[in-house]
Amino acid sequence: MSKIDFTGRVAIVTGAGAGLGRNHAIELAKRGAKVVVNDLGGTRDGVGSSESAANKVVEEIKALGGEAVPNYDNVATVKGGENIVKTAIDAFGKVDILINNAGILRDKSFAKMEEENWDAVVAVHLKGAYCVTRPAFQNMRENGYGRIIMTTSGAGLFGNFGQTNYASAKMGLVGLANVLKLEGAKYNIKTNVLAPVAATRLTEDVLPPEIFEKMKVEYVTPAVLYMCSELCEDSGVIINAGLGYFSRSAMMTGPGAVLSDGKKVPTPEEVMDNWEKITSLDNPKFFNQLNDMFGELGSLL
Repeated sequence: MSKIDFTGRVAIVTGAGAGLGRNHAIELAKRGAKVVVNDLGGTRDGVGSSESAANKVVEEIKALGGEAVPNYDNVATVKGGENIVKTAIDAFGKVDILINNAGILRDKSFAKMEEENWDAVVAVHLKGAYCVTRPAFQNMRENGYGRIIMTTSGAGLFGNFGQTNYASAKMGLVGLANVLKLEGAKYNIKTNVLAPVAATRLTEDVLPPEIFEKMKVEYVTPAVLYMCSELCEDSGVIINAGLGYFSRSAMMTGPGAVLSDGKKVPTPEEVMDNWEKITSLDNPKFFNQLNDMFGELGSLL
């Protein structure tokens, strides 16, 4: 079995002051990575800031014999994202690995979802990934190597009551990864997606208490470390991880029904009559990119 080793690699982990991000950062460092520990140090809903969270994790890494530097910038601004990447380049010369982990929660039912709470959550999760990934991607492209992890959620993949802002942002990250897997391919930049279930401050009142106690972050990080390694050749894959369980989720397309010869426009009644075929997921197909689906449609006419 090949051993995963990050000696010589430089990693950025956002939101690494606690929970999943902290564990990702420490385990990367244990295997030789030089780590930028980013954390704004705010509350669970994104209020306030403090340097103590990032500093504490850096000290933990150093106590284990690893190398790490703190960063306190807000991922939700372009300047913050650029400064996070600059911290890595100034301290260690490059960026090899980026784990977009930072996040906040402001849960409300959709009818009560104010613009402020929508914008705040989307800003950290989705815009934050853009702000940090873009300068990191540019450096990776120059170096001909990179591994990027987006952190999605089952709330986005499957739905969860009261989390429209969070779920929308998390599915946006899947779309971002779907494009980056294509744009990064010739530069050996792989982008994959983690859908974790873990006991963190974001899930402490979402998961049932008896499950929360068992969902340790340590059960999630192994998937992240593999996807961050040069041994991982996949890109654009969504991996569910929690409690030692790992699986893949994917957007699949069923066989459908052809209701036109390319000249005749189908009627709504024909759609209704063929609804069972249209919605069937028997023998589904996975399309790696949009053009593949266009090619499939073209072959049916």
